[in-house]
Amino acid sequence: MALRHSPSRRPGHAPGRVLPLAIAAVSVVALAPAASAAQPRFTPGAPGLGDTYFPLEGNGGYDALHYSLNVAYDPEYDQLDGTVTMTARATQNLSSFDLDLSGMDVERVRVDRNRADFRRRGQELVVKPRRGIRKGEVFKTSITYGGVPQTIVGSPIVFGSPYGFLHTPDGAFVGGEPNGASTWFPVNDHPSDKATYDYTITVPKGLKAVANGRLKSHTARTASFSRRRSATAASTFRWVEDKPMASYLTTMDIGKWNVKEGRTPLGTPNYTAVDPALIAAQPDAVDFFFNTTSEATDLWTRTWGPYPFNTTGAIADDARFNGAPLGFSLETQGKPVYSAVRDTTTIAHELAHQWFGDSVSPKRWKDIWLNESFATWSHLWWNEKHGGATVADAVRATYNSRPFPDPAGRPFWSVVVADPQRDTMFNQRVYSGGAMVLQFLRERIGDERFFTLLRTWVARYRYSNATTEDFTALAAKVSGQDLTEFWKTWIYSPGKPPLPQK
Repeated sequence: MALRHSPSRRPGHAPGRVLPLAIAAVSVVALAPAASAAQPRFTPGAPGLGDTYFPLEGNGGYDALHYSLNVAYDPEYDQLDGTVTMTARATQNLSSFDLDLSGMDVERVRVDRNRADFRRRGQELVVKPRRGIRKGEVFKTSITYGGVPQTIVGSPIVFGSPYGFLHTPDGAFVGGEPNGASTWFPVNDHPSDKATYDYTITVPKGLKAVANGRLKSHTARTASFSRRRSATAASTFRWVEDKPMASYLTTMDIGKWNVKEGRTPLGTPNYTAVDPALIAAQPDAVDFFFNTTSEATDLWTRTWGPYPFNTTGAIADDARFNGAPLGFSLETQGKPVYSAVRDTTTIAHELAHQWFGDSVSPKRWKDIWLNESFATWSHLWWNEKHGGATVADAVRATYNSRPFPDPAGRPFWSVVVADPQRDTMFNQRVYSGGAMVLQFLRERIGDERFFTLLRTWVARYRYSNATTEDFTALAAKVSGQDLTEFWKTWIYSPGKPPLPQK
């Protein structure tokens, strides 16, 4: 993720009222095991996973397997309505369970097609099914909901930059890291609970909807939007992401896209969508994004191993908040989102995340360096291969440019790479400082072991979650070295260590 500035809040978005045509559902289907002689004890699932940075994000008691989103979005009123169906497996005997949902109005909840009681408690949607759900059962939960999704503004985590669901003049732009997915659909909103997804998105005629995965169908139809007086011409787009995905990597982007489809030279499908407003300012914007995406995808495929998903691509929007341009890009799975035309380094960074962060995702938010440091090292490698400074010189330039202590009081060396704390989890120490760590590791263990380590890392934890401890253990095994003091100095401690010799 790249963040640059913080526009002010857009006024006038209050939760909308859900009318009969606005339906959203999350369903749970039970496959009951044989009943035991003893009466089982059912207890509520935890309202959060206890992540040290976001204690209430995610929920206990179940493992989400798949989300089916059937939604309609009307940009004229900023209104989102629909049906979301979550398929999950109980990990305990459940009397009730939670999902994360910020704002929005919930009209109805069903569990295994039966009406379920529910209540709202802050970001928690607490669901009490008609009967207890046994451990190991697969169930479906259907949630009917709607309203105006709220943009998250002013968070110090992302330096005040707006994120989550962003309303644009012709549609929507969604970048959810770290906790923005629950602003627009009910979800177990923590990267440790990955699931597959499909989207059915209905929008007024003339607009297109782009989401994660591959486009399966596009149909014209007549549809009713909850705030309009009558049915109107509409288009429905169906997207399928069949590889496990962390919730913060979900996206749904709506607008008047210019689309280019094809394949990279190595054969990966490439779907690139660019806002015509960007093309007006840069006529070659579509080819620029398509070609750079293809080149970066293939470089990382050769460097880190097979591309993990069924498509690569780009979603480039002229995204603004209260009139000011947004300052970030995000590695949304399969097709990163860009809020403007970005440089090739940024595109290379977001595509490196497809391996580091998307396929291999952090088990805890404190492990965010496993995403950002690795993508930053990769984009420095990209720059070197395109005639820029070597990675070794680039990280030493960063080292020398960061005084300690900093006379302006800016955090960098005071941030601990392996536990940067919530409000500084996207500090440059995690990006360029973590890339510095990886380069010094490379110089210590040698190129052959370094590249073997990172290739082994993405292969071993493909489509799953991992921790810093998993990486340091693998590094010791692959290198055959005791790296305890190296890690203590460079990722577990604050301060500016002595610069290693090349």
